[in-house]
Amino acid sequence: MKGAKGKGATRKETKEALKPVEDRVGKRKAAIKADKSNKRRAKKEKAATKDPNKPKRPPSAFFVFLEEFRITYKQEHPNVKAVSAVGKAGGEKWKSMSATEKAPYEAKAAKKKAEYEKIISAYNKKQESAADDGDEESDRSKSEIHDDDEEESEEEEEEDDD
Repeated sequence: MKGAKGKGATRKETKEALKPVEDRVGKRKAAIKADKSNKRRAKKEKAATKDPNKPKRPPSAFFVFLEEFRITYKQEHPNVKAVSAVGKAGGEKWKSMSATEKAPYEAKAAKKKAEYEKIISAYNKKQESAADDGDEESDRSKSEIHDDDEEESEEEEEEDDD
């Protein structure tokens, strides 16, 4: 019997011949997986540097509305326990509201945003001053160490000359 050797088989063989030897074994997938794990590690490290003392961002107008809507929705529908149902109903209600109905929520959100900006500016100043203090101490200590080293080396040279 003849072996089935059509165009597809020859194309595959030529592609394999053109690939570098390293890629033929299937190391590509392993390299891709390694890259993904490195990205995950980088994300975890980035998330780990989050400051717990940093003030939370203020809610948007929709979330201010949703706080009030949740209370009324739970009173009207006491059997509904799903958070997603409340969110969906709140979203539909928000979309159906006119600009004048949304205005009080937008005003509350703007007020909370102004308060947040004051708090975050104070927080940033505090962080900068803390960072500056730390940098100055480290610069001082470095310069003192280098000065001490230079003095010691000068004294040793003078002793060698004597």
